[in-house]
Amino acid sequence: MIPLILSGGAGTRLWPMSRQLFPKQFLPLAEPQRTLLQATLERLPRGDDLGRPVVVCNEDHRFLVAEQLRAMGVQPARIILEPMGRNTAPAVALAALEQIQDGADPVLLVMPADHVIADVEAFRSALSTARLRAESGDLVTFGIVPTEPHTGYGYIRAGNGAEEEGALPVLEFVEKPDQQTAEGYLAGGDCFWNSGMFVFRASVFLQELETHAPDILAACRKALESVQVDMDFLRVDREAFAACRGDSIDYAVMEKTGRAVVVPLQAGWSDVGSWASLWAVGERDVDGNLTHGDVITVGARNCYVHGNHRLLAAVGVEDLVIVETADAVLVMHKDRDQEVKEVVARLKSRGREEADIHRCVARPWGTYERIDASDRFQVKRITVKPGQTLSLQMHYHRAEHWIVVRGTARITRGEEVFVLTENQSTFIPLGVTHRLENPGKIPLELIEVQSGSYLGEDDIVRFQDTYGRS
Repeated sequence: MIPLILSGGAGTRLWPMSRQLFPKQFLPLAEPQRTLLQATLERLPRGDDLGRPVVVCNEDHRFLVAEQLRAMGVQPARIILEPMGRNTAPAVALAALEQIQDGADPVLLVMPADHVIADVEAFRSALSTARLRAESGDLVTFGIVPTEPHTGYGYIRAGNGAEEEGALPVLEFVEKPDQQTAEGYLAGGDCFWNSGMFVFRASVFLQELETHAPDILAACRKALESVQVDMDFLRVDREAFAACRGDSIDYAVMEKTGRAVVVPLQAGWSDVGSWASLWAVGERDVDGNLTHGDVITVGARNCYVHGNHRLLAAVGVEDLVIVETADAVLVMHKDRDQEVKEVVARLKSRGREEADIHRCVARPWGTYERIDASDRFQVKRITVKPGQTLSLQMHYHRAEHWIVVRGTARITRGEEVFVLTENQSTFIPLGVTHRLENPGKIPLELIEVQSGSYLGEDDIVRFQDTYGRS
């Protein structure tokens, strides 16, 4: 069995923590020490019959995925890069096509990277049942036994009668219902929340995709005809994949196939789709508050308060979500959590970068954090991991001053190569080719002061790059 982890979501309803270039699956939202992606991998069963995971992710997130797997000691079989999002059916099709090469036909365990499952053993037990059904040719989905008439989830209506080998036939998939309809589903006892997790043989899924959405399969085959392998990354053809129709597994296959079965799952599942859902699955205090960071509550009840950079105090308020980051603060009623995406939409319409990136931005070599900026200058804190190297590059519109505050820097400036240590500095004139390296054993930290007529990140001409960036 091959775990197939889908890590392409943007998580806009968890703004300002989750953003386009650093979405929720890479954040430690449910646990302080593990991100949602890492927790997804941790809940996999142990055993020699479990293959190395395959991850499908957005091209912009490739180094985030690689770094978080490396931190766990997990070696992926492949990280497949999507040039752009096309929903889950094309993502799974790419992985399935890649897996059946050389005559292989593994069972695929398809899991989104951003879910929470509290009872791991219950999940593994249900997975054993699902795997047996998948090996016999079924397309298996997990149906979450509902605990409330939730209107934010799609539902699966199962056939009546006793379970056959732990699974029920799927009668229909139902869109997110209104409150009255959801209450009827809960009372009927034959409906489950749609988890978005699946188990099936690669060949069976591809056969059903060929029957019900042949255009998607054809586009994915074409996208794999001229792949490029770059380290652990597999890059598909951008133009061919861009022509692929976007669709979910549910719409493309599961709603149409006659081979779908559902395995009921009671395991404390949540898709962590909003701040209210994160509050619901977290450990709350006696007043119903869930807090992270440096937080004081006085007379506050049923609130989610998440601080990152400063002290937060909540006094005499109820049912609020308060989230603070370095460059944004969100305050809202928990009942309005679905409207956060409207905030993100307005930020994008105004060209505000807070919709996409944090003040501290991850790069494959480390991070940079914007400290101050104006029309003609910008100050950054740059951290380079030991042994890592920035690209050999130049800028048309800005000059740079570098001051080393910790560690050792090897500098290439034009034809010169020299070393700087703590409290030493250098100047990179506009138009001069340069490179920054950390040859040491500890992180290199420096302050960069940029000055010039244009300071955008797209004013970079790369001549050489360790990480394959253009």
